[in-house]
Amino acid sequence: MSNSVLIIVESPSKAKTISAILSKIKSDKTYIVKASVGHIRGLSKANKTVDGKKLEISGIDIDNNFTPIFEIDDAKKAVVSELRKLAKGAKEILFATDEDREGEAISWHLAEVLGVNSSKVRRMVFHEITEKAILEAIKNPRDLDMNLVSAQQARQVLDKLVGFKLSPVLWSVLGDYHLSAGRVQSPALRIISERENEIKAFKSDEYWEIEAKFEPQNQPKTQSDNAKSDKTEQNQNWQKILQKLETLN
Repeated sequence: MSNSVLIIVESPSKAKTISAILSKIKSDKTYIVKASVGHIRGLSKANKTVDGKKLEISGIDIDNNFTPIFEIDDAKKAVVSELRKLAKGAKEILFATDEDREGEAISWHLAEVLGVNSSKVRRMVFHEITEKAILEAIKNPRDLDMNLVSAQQARQVLDKLVGFKLSPVLWSVLGDYHLSAGRVQSPALRIISERENEIKAFKSDEYWEIEAKFEPQNQPKTQSDNAKSDKTEQNQNWQKILQKLETLN
């Protein structure tokens, strides 16, 4: 186990496939591929911090810059326990979760519970499960992208804040306690509502557009100017004809 490499993916089926590929590779390293089975931690359900401070919303310390407070999901405690044991005996850990903000966050959570400093996390990234892609990913791990991790945490916190504050409004109006307010639909609905109110409050006023052309005195007209003048005169004549026709009606 001293020369073993622990590779952690999200999906058990993916872990099985990658393990089969690596078992055929001649190497002085032993590859152990395990799955986290998605997220291992979520926002805490406790209404207090570790030091006993009461929280307005469980899992979020609003007074401390909206800091999220996480806890290991009960259903994932066995998974975490196994990964901790394997991590202790591994020479290297590669975090091969999906390359999106959720996957990046899962790698960060795994590093936290396994005691790996985020600056030392090695992310194994691939976009197809082939021998070539897997070996290339093992040779070229990258650092953890904390921007993606922060983005995922912001979404998670915002979901909780919006849902906690607005969902009771839905329940009181519609009487359906299965409904929940979303972080995207809620502000979008407000924008639409405000715009609709603006449309209803709009009062139409009559207005006129006046076009004028000014020319300096004593300046000789060009042939183009004469043609424009003729066209203007023709338009004026047509206007007079139309006005006479309207009086006949």
